[in-house]
Amino acid sequence: MKTWQLAAWINFCGLVTLLPFVALAAEPVDLILHHGKVVTANDQFLVTEAVAVRGSQIVAVGSNDEILKYRGEKTEVIDLEGKMLLPGLIDSHTHPLGAAMHEFDHAIPDMESIDDVLAYVRERVKAQPAGSWINIRQVFITRLKEPRYPTRAELDSAAPENPVMFATGPDAMLNSLALAKSGIDKDFQVSGSGFVEKDQQSGEPTGLLRNCSRYVKSESSGKKATNEDRCNRLVELFRDYNSVGITSIADRNANEDGLARYKTLLDDGRLSLRVMCSYGIDGQDRLEAAQQAIRGAAAHSLRKPHNQLRIIGLKCFLDGGMLTGSAYMRQPWGTSRIYSITDSDYRGILFIEPEKLEKLVSTAVDNNLQFTAHAVGDGAVHTLLAAYEKVNQTQPIRDTRPCLTHSNFMSREAVEQMVRLGVVADIQPAWLYLDAHTLSAQFGNDRLRYFQPLKTIFELGGIAGGGSDHMQKIGSLRSVNPYNPFLGMWVTITRQARWFDGALHPEEALTRQQAIRFYTKNNAHLIFLEDQVGSLEPGKLADMIVVDRDLLTCPVNDIRETRVLATYLAGKKVW
Repeated sequence: MKTWQLAAWINFCGLVTLLPFVALAAEPVDLILHHGKVVTANDQFLVTEAVAVRGSQIVAVGSNDEILKYRGEKTEVIDLEGKMLLPGLIDSHTHPLGAAMHEFDHAIPDMESIDDVLAYVRERVKAQPAGSWINIRQVFITRLKEPRYPTRAELDSAAPENPVMFATGPDAMLNSLALAKSGIDKDFQVSGSGFVEKDQQSGEPTGLLRNCSRYVKSESSGKKATNEDRCNRLVELFRDYNSVGITSIADRNANEDGLARYKTLLDDGRLSLRVMCSYGIDGQDRLEAAQQAIRGAAAHSLRKPHNQLRIIGLKCFLDGGMLTGSAYMRQPWGTSRIYSITDSDYRGILFIEPEKLEKLVSTAVDNNLQFTAHAVGDGAVHTLLAAYEKVNQTQPIRDTRPCLTHSNFMSREAVEQMVRLGVVADIQPAWLYLDAHTLSAQFGNDRLRYFQPLKTIFELGGIAGGGSDHMQKIGSLRSVNPYNPFLGMWVTITRQARWFDGALHPEEALTRQQAIRFYTKNNAHLIFLEDQVGSLEPGKLADMIVVDRDLLTCPVNDIRETRVLATYLAGKKVW
């Protein structure tokens, strides 16, 4: 056995403390980066100077003198000139398949006000034939300067001859023609969850559909994409992920078509990051059908261990969203002009009844799959934790790493319970950055005490990882939601937000070291890759990034401006 193989074996066996960072002898390597500030993000958060890579693996990390002993005639040697080297960053929550295609037909401007929305509608009227649908998706009302839905009348005025749908997840505002084409009138009845809002005097639909946009008979008016178009757009998006230091992602709602595209890119050598997938299932489907989908995910060929493409678990939707006023809360939302809530007892929407949820979790655990559910409100978070608790009584769940996805509204009791059960959390700081101003206006400061309580999770020994919930557009700061991890780090450290004075509960702010772990080692644990990535240690894959500033010492507001100078995946430069 060669010395570098011995080092990797020792690391694999969990005995790395006997051989901390330097292998036993200095056989030549393929790549050395030296004279830098190398942040290992290991358990001790060691910061050193250089790293040596052979093939796809890290061989040694240590001082310049120690690492330069590995230099051979064919070794590529890079002087970092004092720059910081970090583990490749990981995004624990993305939706790349849809996001990559969002502007395939035409560029979509940023919309920060109702006027922006209506201006876009008028532009589409000019570009499209009369009668064709104009669909606006995921322009969230909480992120508009006048936080409300455009009215039916406003959409009618902007597009009198085109049906218009302004959709935010399962909620939507329609103009009159869209209502008519969908057959939604004063006598329309909703089966299942959701409702059509109606004027209290006339009984006519106001245009707002709460959790029932499934009834809208909209059609795409854009150009059709081929499978190769879709693959090429994914390649473009993944290169942009690489440009901001992202080397691994979790796709939190993968489907068969998407998995096939990922496999095509992998086979063609065009997959420039690691994709760990949560297979999407419909939790509102019949129990037997949902359970069969879970078993199908467990039997899928991509379920087999693979460090670049794999199904790690499954995902369903437990409640609505805080951006649409449908997250399931323990206490009523309160009446709201922002969210068009008139019922003082309204608590949001829970999509899956608790007994059925328990059976879905049990089936996932039986099949050794990570279960996660979109759970935004504290009512949904407590419901999901209760299901985990119940299943854990007869089926230990810790090894499957059950997850809370989003979990924006929490409580100290929820954090304590998740830590005790071994539940992990997948949280998106960009939501705090973009939505704190509206949430504060709706709920007040006290009710937001445990909004994204990262410090509490860290202090109590929980594992939370940072994601973006990237939905639309290519571009780390123009996307919905922004996937720039340095913006995310800055938010976790400062708790500051757009259009918001001060900091939102700064007692929940992370340290700089914790913010780095949030996007590296912690996320590696969330996606079952902690033995291979997430820190710079011998035997691990050489996923690394070089950045233009010292994240541990630079002025705090400079963190969000960080630029990536180079990104390596398994020792190969991909940016």
